[in-house]
Amino acid sequence: MPHPIFPTMKLLSALLLAPLTLFAEEDRLLLVGASYGKNILAICETDGTVVWQYKTGGPKVKNNHTGHHDVQFLENGNILFHDSWSVTSEITPKREIVWKHDSKGANVHAFQRLADGNTMIAESGIGRIVHLDKEGQIQKEVPLPKDGRHQTRMLEILPNGHYLSCAENPGVVTEYDATGKIVWEYPTNTRVFGAIRLKNGNTLIATGSGNSILEVSPDKKVVWEIAKKIPGTDIELAWTTDLQELPNGNLVIGNCHAGDKNPQIVEFDKDRKVVWTFDEYELVGNGLACWEILDAKQTALVRSLLKKTSVEK
Repeated sequence: MPHPIFPTMKLLSALLLAPLTLFAEEDRLLLVGASYGKNILAICETDGTVVWQYKTGGPKVKNNHTGHHDVQFLENGNILFHDSWSVTSEITPKREIVWKHDSKGANVHAFQRLADGNTMIAESGIGRIVHLDKEGQIQKEVPLPKDGRHQTRMLEILPNGHYLSCAENPGVVTEYDATGKIVWEYPTNTRVFGAIRLKNGNTLIATGSGNSILEVSPDKKVVWEIAKKIPGTDIELAWTTDLQELPNGNLVIGNCHAGDKNPQIVEFDKDRKVVWTFDEYELVGNGLACWEILDAKQTALVRSLLKKTSVEK
């Protein structure tokens, strides 16, 4: 018969180990896409170690600024990206292009693979949002106002089927319903780049040229704002771009064109304290506008695919 003290010791041991389990850091990788001469698509460890990369092409233009305003990791382990202003492509871990669409006559700054398998592309300039099937045929088309709002930057579909869009000029974040009717809007009066709808119903905005991040309530009140410099740090904000809300509630922001003295990505906890930065200027240079932090499931898929296919870095 076990000694009575044994269960107590086991319980005590479990309690002591519990915090280590509860607060253990989730395994995660980072997907980045950068232009301005670096022209690279890469998957990295959080410390910057590259585990996979693809040298992107695109047309030769001034400053080598070709695409790389959006990127998406797909459920099958492929990546949706663009390295020109009109062509959106899907690439496999083996670096094979398996899908491509040319939005001729448009500038593309945002796209999204949808749950139904279609791909949403915001065709800036032309001024429309299209949903394309696997053959590239338009299944849905939503017109955008031809008043500057048709020159989009970040644009995503919300869970309710609406579209949250950013336009540099007139400098607004706009929510459209499924037909393109404006149902909510917040003016930043900057060359705004990014916006996401948070779980609490508020909207997080990266103001681009405003060098700031702000959270706005549905009634358009500013909940908080960080501008120019992050309090308590030496980090200066430049062209704020991409945004992500993590499952634990932390917020991650893109800090593009910030030079080699500042990180390109910054993560805040719920108290808006910096808990992680990505500072890999040698890899991404001054043009990292788009990225995505992969969760544990996505990270496990990447590691499995790379191991299975023996893909070289």
